Amino acid sequence: MTLKIGWIGCGIHATQMLLPQLVRHDVEIVALCDIDGKRLADAGRQFGVARLTSDAEELIRMPGIDAIGMAVGPDQHLDFGKLALDRGLPVFMEKPPSGTAAGARELRAASERAGKPLLVGFMKRYSVGNKIAHNIIKSGRFGPVLGLTGYYMTAPGYFTGNVDYTGFFLHHCVHYMDLVSFFVSPVQTISARKVEKTPGRVLFHVGFEFECGAIGNIAMGTIQSRGTPVERIELMSDHQRLEVDDVIEVRWNRNPPFKVDDPEATLADDVDTLTWKPNFTAAANEDPKGYYSLLADVVPALGGAPTAAPTIHDGVIAMERLETLRRELAL
Repeated sequence: MTLKIGWIGCGIHATQMLLPQLVRHDVEIVALCDIDGKRLADAGRQFGVARLTSDAEELIRMPGIDAIGMAVGPDQHLDFGKLALDRGLPVFMEKPPSGTAAGARELRAASERAGKPLLVGFMKRYSVGNKIAHNIIKSGRFGPVLGLTGYYMTAPGYFTGNVDYTGFFLHHCVHYMDLVSFFVSPVQTISARKVEKTPGRVLFHVGFEFECGAIGNIAMGTIQSRGTPVERIELMSDHQRLEVDDVIEVRWNRNPPFKVDDPEATLADDVDTLTWKPNFTAAANEDPKGYYSLLADVVPALGGAPTAAPTIHDGVIAMERLETLRRELAL
């Protein structure tokens, strides 16, 4: 049955990233909401939606809607999420689920009261390189993860006016507060150190100890251009290493023999390094960032099916880790 969705928030991220991927699934967007009249009208034209409103509560109370989706601000996620759940509607929202861990816990409680799912947009789990690396680990061929290292950057241009790192933490760093356990295991401890060159230009290293015994470190900050690749993850096991660059290139280093002096040297698919990157010349409607794959799990979950889609329970964990990190850094 086609899922009828009411959507709140028609900004650039929603209309260029989320909604184009959402409508590739078995859904019908039946109503849109935004406080900006032009954005709302443009989105209505783009997605063929006639029911338009600037009042989110009005949209949530409209008849004929099966589920609510939203990509607005953290405070609006909290308010509108609770309204939708209290009306008995399942919800999908972009991350973060709230501006605070306490707000995320409120949403979790509302989801539990309603008996309806609240799914969260942690699409980094579904970014193609991360997905491949995760599947290799889960296959059992990689062995237990012993270490995780990486970096995740943005630029100081992210800030205008008064320097406030809140947006960087809520909209960027929260991804990795979720992603580290996707690759390894629940986090046991978090520690962090920082250097701040000038206000708005900060670098910090985040240390993780995992329940499985692994250790990890992620460098995050605002001191690199967003015009260059800003993500890298390396996962280490015994004589094996997975490297994911820019979410799209994967290398699986294993334990090959030395070859230079071997006259019979060849490439063996069970020990030599495997590499992969997408073929961007192919005429295919693919989504390396992961929004399509995320929504492929979200849509059936909104209809009540069990899927691997991230839930508000994952959102609470990520937000609690994020607040631990900010306390460590005093930022």
